[in-house]
Amino acid sequence: MAIGKAVLTITMELEAGNASMMTLGKMLGPTGVPVIEVKRRYDAATAGQRGEIVPAVVTVDARKRWSLRLKTPPTATLIRAAAGHAGSARPGHTTAGTITRAQLRRIALRKLPDLNTTDVEAAMRTVAGTARSMGIAVVD
Repeated sequence: MAIGKAVLTITMELEAGNASMMTLGKMLGPTGVPVIEVKRRYDAATAGQRGEIVPAVVTVDARKRWSLRLKTPPTATLIRAAAGHAGSARPGHTTAGTITRAQLRRIALRKLPDLNTTDVEAAMRTVAGTARSMGIAVVD
């Protein structure tokens, strides 16, 4: 559905395939957007990614028309899944775990549509920086 000039843009991190009506209601209720329709569309679009967090961007125009755009899961969530556990309590001081360069590349390729680069190596450096800030080391 084509919408006019955006008046409001709302970004939410929701559980794939099972968006919380409470979260949607809090965020979208004041906008006049049909919350149940947003939930149905989001759940249908993310059904194959159940168990992940998939951010959604809802854009609303002055005439209450809306659009839904899905993003890739947060980088930290993908790193946590690859490492098998959460990061370090003291990043930079203690290492909580490791991921391989192959895992780093898979995460970078998945995140590439949402990053401000089209270069896979640059995307890998960005993801590696996030891993480092979590106390996760990248090994060869």
